[in-house]
Amino acid sequence: MQSVNKARLQIHFCVLLWGVTAILGKLITLPALSLVWWRMLLVTGALLLLPRVWRGLRAMTVRLRLAYACIGVLVSLHWLTFYAAIKLANASVGATCMALGPAFLAFVEPWLTRRRFDLREVLMAIAVVPGVAMVAGGVPSHMRLGIAVGVLSALFVALFGSLNKRLVEHGEPLTVTCIELGTGAIFLSLLAPLLPHAGPAYPLPDTHDALLLILLAFGCTLLPFSLALVALRHVSAFAMQMITNLEPVYAIVLAMLLLGEQRQLDGWFYAGVVVILAAVFAYPLLHRKDEVAIQPELLGTAESHHLD
Repeated sequence: MQSVNKARLQIHFCVLLWGVTAILGKLITLPALSLVWWRMLLVTGALLLLPRVWRGLRAMTVRLRLAYACIGVLVSLHWLTFYAAIKLANASVGATCMALGPAFLAFVEPWLTRRRFDLREVLMAIAVVPGVAMVAGGVPSHMRLGIAVGVLSALFVALFGSLNKRLVEHGEPLTVTCIELGTGAIFLSLLAPLLPHAGPAYPLPDTHDALLLILLAFGCTLLPFSLALVALRHVSAFAMQMITNLEPVYAIVLAMLLLGEQRQLDGWFYAGVVVILAAVFAYPLLHRKDEVAIQPELLGTAESHHLD
């Protein structure tokens, strides 16, 4: 029982660190494209130092590597739009949009896997619509583009989450993360000339941004990834999912405490957040009888970790 309680505390700590990613996205002054590129590059470089990753690469077929590489493109687009949403609006808005991932998953996964639509999932997706409308009505007009970009980011989460699920048993998690993030960094390098930007696409960060990027890459990506993998040995998928659903809550509370974002948002925003999170928390409760395993791959690549 003690190991279970310890594992749950570990997961709460991991979710808190994942919530910090939204705060760091606001504090880092680099544009979203540069921020994501540096984050992916740092994490990939660290993973390539591990013999375990190279063993996993050698054991993987070329076809499987290509499949994970394609998913890596979606991961890069998810992170790019997530941090763009934070830059265009704020950390609270970006974190709230990530809670829409399961709503998109209700439609995306059946389409990709060619299974029947689940009425419970569809009802959950419909239930978040009023919450999104309330969130949009509770932010200043100049932040609404950030909401639109954040919703697009949640769609990318559902897409790569569904694809990862199909390949979940075929790759070692650290190796999969390395392939996806490494491919994502390469894709963003190719994408940069096509996007409008002033100055170099990937400027060297100053000391302030460099320290925050290191914290983002190692403290909020690799550390919680490793801790969560250990904790998964002692807790059920249901417990894991319910705790990770708290990620937007942690992010919003941190944004209020550290950034004072409550002064930018009104009561309608927070009422909308409650509606969205109520639907998201109801989802695993409805599925408890047919509980499935959490995907280790998603722990290393998403800001939204409660997709099943």
